[in-house]
Amino acid sequence: MNREREIKQVVLISGGVGRLGSAFVRALISQGDKVCVLENMSKAAALAKLGLAQSEYLEIVEGDATEPKDVDRALTCCVSKFGTVTAAVHCAYPKTRNWGVGFEELDAGELSENLFRQLGGVIVFSQRVIRAFREQSGGSLVHVSSILGVAPPKFSHYEGLGMTSPIEYSAVKAGTISVSRYLAKYCRQEGIRVNCISPGGIRDNHDPEFQKRYQEDCNSKGLLDGDDLVSALMFLLSPESIFVNGQNIIVDDGWSL
Repeated sequence: MNREREIKQVVLISGGVGRLGSAFVRALISQGDKVCVLENMSKAAALAKLGLAQSEYLEIVEGDATEPKDVDRALTCCVSKFGTVTAAVHCAYPKTRNWGVGFEELDAGELSENLFRQLGGVIVFSQRVIRAFREQSGGSLVHVSSILGVAPPKFSHYEGLGMTSPIEYSAVKAGTISVSRYLAKYCRQEGIRVNCISPGGIRDNHDPEFQKRYQEDCNSKGLLDGDDLVSALMFLLSPESIFVNGQNIIVDDGWSL
């Protein structure tokens, strides 16, 4: 049956070469969907990072997802190449050079920049995408949040490892969930759906001791890979989720229980 595959998608993805974005891009293309990636690097560099060759199913647009003109240009490119844009996924998460310092060491200037580029970027990207969706009477927008937008960090996981979970990360991710809910209601009766995925920790050369501690608070795998989030995204982009709106789907292997 596989009814969700009856409709092929044309998807704009910001941050499409990151750990989650790249998994989404490869999965969508593998099943015949068409993807436009907005990324702050050249087409050649993005293709190399994705491990893909240029194809009729993929378009790379160099730009900044916090810049309205760049998001507009990516949307225009998507429509020009593929005829429409049925969905958008915001994965971009730009950071300043000193991102990740402890609470006591936070610099007000860098904090301001990160809050704008990260949470402000969610709002800017949404604004431009929703405008495009209105012009074509609908679409599906998915944001990527985190379990740390739902629950506080387990600080014991970081003790003695020279690691921390930045307070602004929790603020941005909680804000992303709130923005998704706000927009879902704001766009009611317009054929526009806005939802959110909150993954658990994503594997990225973490300290083995951290991985061990993290897994002890999960049900099986512990830290996840980008591919573990693909099914949640496919559900939110499919007709099977037509009445799922303003929701935050948590995929964290039980970490938040």
